[in-house]
Amino acid sequence: MRLLLLTLIAMLVPGMAMAQTIDLGAITSSDGQTVGTIIQLFGLLTILSVAPGILIMVTSFTRFVIAFSILRAGMGLPTTPANLILVSLSLFMTFYVMAPTFDRAWADGVRPLMNNEITEQVALERISAPFRGFMVNNVREKDFALFADLASERGNIDATAETADLRILVPAFMISEIRRGFEIGFLVVLPFLVIDLIVATITMSMGMMMLPPTVVSLPFKILFFVLIDGWNLLVGSLVRSFA
Repeated sequence: MRLLLLTLIAMLVPGMAMAQTIDLGAITSSDGQTVGTIIQLFGLLTILSVAPGILIMVTSFTRFVIAFSILRAGMGLPTTPANLILVSLSLFMTFYVMAPTFDRAWADGVRPLMNNEITEQVALERISAPFRGFMVNNVREKDFALFADLASERGNIDATAETADLRILVPAFMISEIRRGFEIGFLVVLPFLVIDLIVATITMSMGMMMLPPTVVSLPFKILFFVLIDGWNLLVGSLVRSFA
């Protein structure tokens, strides 16, 4: 009986496998451009996988997260607020600042592409145009000139910020955002540094050599930041700093 059962299974398995064979002709387009379709799907998956990196490179996220991180370090709170809170706040503020850019990219590029009104190449140009305009308005001329000069040294054609290749504009915009983030962070940390110096001077004059000044100054820094409504001032200043 066991031998008969094994023989029956051996006869049925090849038939089942043949019945479940995938018909590759079903995924072939009417023009026979199966390879092109596969490449398009692969490109779409690649773009989705690097979407977080693209969000950081061409939006206002960098300036927000740097300023918030320096604020936390200046207050002497290495883990409060948590990284998840700072990153989430930076993301929502990025969506707030970039809302007109996202709306324009959706209306001009993504929606017509989904409705098969334009080709992928035209959609890519229309989607990148709003982000290019945002970067051009916020990039420093000195930073753009640096990468433009480096590109000209390698044989590329000189161009202005409005017509430059994204390989030149994006890194120039990123270092501009990092610089502005540190500038804002310095202005934020400066009052806390003054409080630390005052507390350290008082504790040293009282002979409390073994008491760390940061332990005493921490409550005063938190109280000072709350009294001046620091989060409101910082977030408002960051939003207004974008052109």
